Formats: sequence, structure tokens, C-alpha cells
Amino acid sequence: MRRAARARDDSGTATVLVMPLLGIVVLAAVLVSLLGSLLVAQRRVQAAADLSALAGASAASRAGDACASAARLSRRNGADLVTCRLEGREIWLEVALEVTGLLGRSVTVRAQARAGPASGGAGLAVPRP
Repeated sequence: MRRAARARDDSGTATVLVMPLLGIVVLAAVLVSLLGSLLVAQRRVQAAADLSALAGASAASRAGDACASAARLSRRNGADLVTCRLEGREIWLEVALEVTGLLGRSVTVRAQARAGPASGGAGLAVPRP
């Protein structure tokens, strides 16, 4: 008779142990999801910065408005041009993207890029035969 009472006392023990573990797993999944979305946003804004810098450098080499060209391309990629400066034929810029995360909080992700013509001495040295 004592065994039957002990078996009934242990029922539900697994539920008590699994519930906190399930909460930890759900919390970890939410955190990984948030970090993943921030990583994707950072990659996206860096790509927008790189492409905008290339467009600005291309416009500068044709004597066009480099910063206007960079701003147009950054907007087409979903980012905003924050700063832009032209030094000779080299363009330096910063773009930003506002990301809305969980619970409506927003985070601004920024990236910087520069582009211009290759310098004369830089590059690969090709050995002569």
C-alpha cells in the first residue's frame, strides 16, 4: 500500500521541471531572433553605404554631384544619408537605418563607407618574365 501512495505523490513532477526549462528556451529564442534581426539590419545598412559610396565616387569622376547621387542610392536601399563629404575624388559617407524591434522600441543602425579611384602605386605587382 505504501508503494501506491508514493507513485501518486511523484505524479506531475516532470511538469514542474519542464515548465521553467520551456520558459528559458522561449526566452533564448526571442533573444536570438532579436540579435538576428539586428545583424540583418547592420548588413543591409552596410551594403547601402558601400553602394552609395560607389555611386558617389562614380558621379565625382564624371564631375557630377557626388553627395546627391549617394543620397539617391541610399534612399533606394532603404537607408538615410547622414553625412557626406568629398575630398578630392574620394567620397566619405555615413548612412543610417532605423529598425523597430520587439515592443515597439527602435534602434538606429549606422554604417560608414568611402570610395574613390585606386591610387597609382597601389595594386598587384605582376612579375615580369
